[in-house]
This record gives sequence, structure tokens and C-alpha cells, in this order.
Amino acid sequence: MVIAFGREICCNLDSAESREWLVTNGIGGYASGTIANLLTRRYHGLLVAALQPPLGRTLMLAKLDETAVYHDRAYPLYTNRWADGTIEPHGYNYIESFHLEGTTPVWRFALADAILEKRIWMQQSANTTYIQYRLHRASKPIALAVKALIDYRDYHHTTSADDWQIGLETVEKGICATAFPKAAPLYLLSDATPEAKLRVSTPLYNWHYGFDLAAERRRGLECCEDHLHAATFHFAIAPGQSLTLIASTDKKPQLNGDTALELRRTYDQELLQPWSKVREAPPWINHLVLAADQFIVNRPAPAERDGKTIIAGYPWFSDWGRDTMIALPGLTMCTGRSSIARSILRTFARYVDRGMLPNRFPDAGGAPEYNTVDATLWYFEAIRAYIDGIGDDELLTELWPTLCEIVDWHIKGTRYNIHLDAEDGLIYAGETGVQLTWMDAKIGDWVVTPRIGKPIEISALWYNAIQAMVSFAQKLGKPDYEYQKLARGTAAGFTRFWNDRKGYCYDVLDGPDGHDEELRPNQIFAVSLPLDSSCLPSPNSLSPKEMGAKHGPRYTPLLTPDRCRGVVDACAQQLLTSVGLRSLSPEDAQYRGDYGGDPLQRDSAYHQGTVWGWLIGPFVLAHLQVYKDPAQAREFLAPMAHHILAGGVGSLGEIFEGDAPHAPRGCTAQAWTVAEVLRAWLAIQKTGSYGS
Repeated sequence: MVIAFGREICCNLDSAESREWLVTNGIGGYASGTIANLLTRRYHGLLVAALQPPLGRTLMLAKLDETAVYHDRAYPLYTNRWADGTIEPHGYNYIESFHLEGTTPVWRFALADAILEKRIWMQQSANTTYIQYRLHRASKPIALAVKALIDYRDYHHTTSADDWQIGLETVEKGICATAFPKAAPLYLLSDATPEAKLRVSTPLYNWHYGFDLAAERRRGLECCEDHLHAATFHFAIAPGQSLTLIASTDKKPQLNGDTALELRRTYDQELLQPWSKVREAPPWINHLVLAADQFIVNRPAPAERDGKTIIAGYPWFSDWGRDTMIALPGLTMCTGRSSIARSILRTFARYVDRGMLPNRFPDAGGAPEYNTVDATLWYFEAIRAYIDGIGDDELLTELWPTLCEIVDWHIKGTRYNIHLDAEDGLIYAGETGVQLTWMDAKIGDWVVTPRIGKPIEISALWYNAIQAMVSFAQKLGKPDYEYQKLARGTAAGFTRFWNDRKGYCYDVLDGPDGHDEELRPNQIFAVSLPLDSSCLPSPNSLSPKEMGAKHGPRYTPLLTPDRCRGVVDACAQQLLTSVGLRSLSPEDAQYRGDYGGDPLQRDSAYHQGTVWGWLIGPFVLAHLQVYKDPAQAREFLAPMAHHILAGGVGSLGEIFEGDAPHAPRGCTAQAWTVAEVLRAWLAIQKTGSYGS
């Protein structure tokens, strides 16, 4: 599959502005926008720099407004929507095509008999964006005037110009902009040769007022913004030649655009090398391997200078403990990047406190937040996936004391009343005003889905963690009796979750109002966990013979086969959509099938029917386990091949509306959605059945 669009999409503004591209730099920075080159979000920009990697994200270069002059005719290549609703100019009409070259977006503008190409990419591990113009075809040189519109703000905010005066100075091959004395400088440079006749003009504090941000209006947020016109780059490009503009926080970035582009292409090619051993992978799955890398970023720490973490989603999430551990197997182990997995596991071990992993790291820095009951338990699953794939006894030995400490804290109790109930072997969690599970929407003091009590997926994860401890203990020659005893207790108590009247499981036991029998997707983990280790292969060891091998379940199932089938069938009939599972059954009185409006409206629907893309992975694995039908399991993933062409092109999004046609909402690129689709697809391949 080539991710490409012609005029039917590019020249239709509704279609072009609804499709967004993304490039990243591996340290938390990114550039993002729409195919139409129209700003629709506060998060759009050509350089959103991570000034305190992986956070401290700051919008520095908002956009470039380009005008080409060819045979004495001016062609505006950009599009703006203004506060009064006016769209001017209509540069999208000149886009002949758009495609992704690896992760690099490429536009082709048709200007009479000329074709001008534009590419955008970032340098790995640097807050540097490259925008390259190449004249693919023409009968004479084209003159370009490129207006640079800059800013300096937190990426969650918007800018009102007021009397803000940004410092501008001319430097060799460009300008340097400094928002205020202690601000990080922005260098706008070019690789122009003398033949390009580069000239840079700097207007005096020429603010452009009233950019309308349509996506923010739909989200009920401030939707009008100002940006400063800092400079205009004037140059000429001859047929077959190129010129690159560079936006960077570095004073001396790589200035040769062709060299920088080749480095990016090489990087993308190297990402695919381990995966290339899986020859049966369809092109859309191959592209998800590239998308997977966009979420993996540096998180250096004093004792782990090369530490890694996972950004939960673009454009607005930071790294979250829960999302990181859920996504780790799919983004790293399934793509043959076990060294990255190792680094992440070591990095997060240093943040364990009172037996808990952090929920999130605040954007502004400061102490991590620990309001999560499941991130820590997903940590065990991530370690299990890594150890099963690599057999790294050295790391297991290093982490063993931390894992023992986590278990001990859960037995005696830790924050937020998280503790093991000795009577039934299940985990209790929660107190008023705190959201602890992945269904974590909170509006002021109102927790929308509090789930206080014994949530089903938490005890399933606990059982999985304890079974992993049994395996780890045996590997290291440690006593495992106490862990086996804990596992037996949880397995016996887990039978309480079955709701015989409904034919599926309770979502929460022993809550303030008793048992919660709402049909939610959380019970799917009681079937998909614990996984057979063959569901988490590394491409480094794949061969057709190995992929044909079948393995039995690794641990004793928590539910009988009939009850597993009941769970899968209930989810399939009421929660399953083409793009994931609904968070609540449409038959429930609290169901919300739409997702939009202001934060109150959106957050109140977030886990009350909204579809979550990442849940398609556990559902497919559970269905495969129950029905042993890889062809049908693969069919459940097939619609994601279409979604990769919509929303965030080349990636998979966070959420979708519960009602058909399930419009994409939320983050345009979500780590655990990409990860779980990759993991499920590879698990199906391990059954020995091939196809697309």
C-alpha cells in the first residue's frame, strides 16, 4: 500500500484538512499539520521543540506561507482560514498529489507545466526541522517567497500578540529569533547556493492576526491565534535543483538538505530491517513499523543517560506509565528492537515508589503522578514479554528486587487503598475523587467512571503478574512457593466475576453500590491474559517453520472455555466496531455514541461508549484463543488498513465515535493502538496462516 492521495482528496478542503501528517525527532519534538497546509489545531507547527526532552514542548515555527512565481504568474501555495471564516488564499488547489515517503510527507504542486515538490522531515535527536523545495519539472527557474510565521509558547496554549516584541537578528544564511532574554533561540536558515540568489527580509513586528483553528472550535476551546511574520526568504530554484530551509534550536545544524534527507531515509530503512524477515507482512503493516518508532523517545536520567520512554500519543500526550507498558511489547519486541525495550524497563524501574509506577510525567516537569492501579501490573507483562523474547537473565536479576517489592506493597497496601484482599485473592483499589484505571476521565472533582472496588482487568493483570513471578523465580533459582500460592488464591477468587444471569463478567466487584454489571470491554483481558509467549515473538527469530509452530496456553486460564466464549461473544455482539471496542454497550442507559463539544461534553463520553482503537488487539487475541480461526481474526484487523489513510495518515488514532460511521477523534497517532495492532497481527502469523 502506497499512502498517497491525488486531487480528489488534496483539492477538496474538507478531505485535505481532515488528514494530518506527523514527523518526529526521537526526543519528544515534532512537526505536524494538514495535507491542505492549513492550521486547524493549536498543536500544528513546523517546529514544536522539546526543550526539556521528552517534554517542554514549545511551538517555535508555526508555518511557512509560500508564493511561487513562474512565467510572471504568482501561485500562492498555502491556505489560511481567518477568524471571520474567510479562507484565503486557496493554495490547496495547486496540490496535484500528496504521499508519504517512509515517514516524510511529500507534496507535489502543479504550476502550469512545472511540478514543485516539498518535503518535511526532522533530524533524529535534535530540535531541527527541514523543509525542502525541489523543482521536479519546469521550463525555467521558479522564484519562491517564503514567509516564516513564528511563535514561542507551550504547545497546549494559544498566542495573542498584544505588544510582544520578539528579538530578531540577521545571521549567516538566515535569521535568529529570540522570544525573550532566556528563551531558546530559533534559527531559520537555508542551504542556498549563490545560484539561488537568496535574500532574507525581516519586517518589523509584522503580526498576522486571527488564524482560525477549526479543530479547536470543535473541541470547545480557544480557536483564534496570532503569529509573528519574522522573515521572508526570497530565492530561485532551477529545474532539477532544490533548496532547503532549516528551523532549529541549534546554532549550527546540518545545512546540507540532501545530506539530511539521506540520513532520514537511511534511518527509516534501518527500522524496517529486522521486520523485513516477516515477508508475509502487507504494506500497511510494514508502515506501522515506521509509525511505531515515532512514539519512542529519549528520557535521560542521572543513572540512565540513554533512558527511553514512549509518548502516549500525538499531538498532545506526554509519556504515561500505563500507555508505555501496554505499548512496549508491540512497539519494541514485535519490531525487533529489544534493546529499546530493555532501556524503557530499566528507566521506569527507577521511578517505582511504594510499589507503584508513575501514571504520568507532567508537561511542565516536577514530580511524577502515581494515580494508577494498572500501570504497575502492565509493567510485569512488559517484562514477561521481554524476557520470553530475549532471555535476559542479567536484567531480570537487576529488576527482581523491585518486582518483589511491588508485590509486597500490593499485599500490605499502598496509595489510594490499593491492596490485595486476602479473602478472595483479588485486588481492591480506589477512593473517592481519584481515577485509577485506564478509564480515567475526570472533570473537576467528578470522576466519570470511578470503578472503585475490584475492577476485573486489575485482578486479571495481578494474576498474570504473579504467574510471571513464578516463572521469573524459577529462572533465577528463587523460591516460588509463595507466588504459586498467591496465584491459586486469585484464580479461585476470580470465579466471583462471572455473572451467570448476563452470560458475561461483572466489570467491578464489591463497589460502593455492589457489583457493577455494565458491559464494558475490560473483561476481554480475562481471556487475552495471560498470553502464550508465542503471541509476542521477535522478528529476529521468525522463520516460516517457526511461525507455523503452535503452542498451548502458558498458564491456567482464569475462566472456563464456555465462559471465555461468553465474554468474547458479548464483546463481539455489543462492543465490537471496525476500529476497536466501545467502552460501554449501546444498550446501557449511560451510553454516549457521539464524541465532541467542550471538555465537559467530551470527557463525559470518553469511556461511556467511545470506541478505543487499542482494544482491537486484545479482542483479536481473545477471539483467536477461543475460536482458533486465524483467518477470521485477521479480518477483524483489516479495517485498520483503511484508517491508516484517514485522520493521522500513516498511523492509527486514539478513539472513534461509538455510533457509526465511527469518525476518528482524539489523538491522531496513538502508541498503544499502533502497538496492539502490530502485536495482534504478528500473533496471528504465529499460528501458521498467512495472508494480508
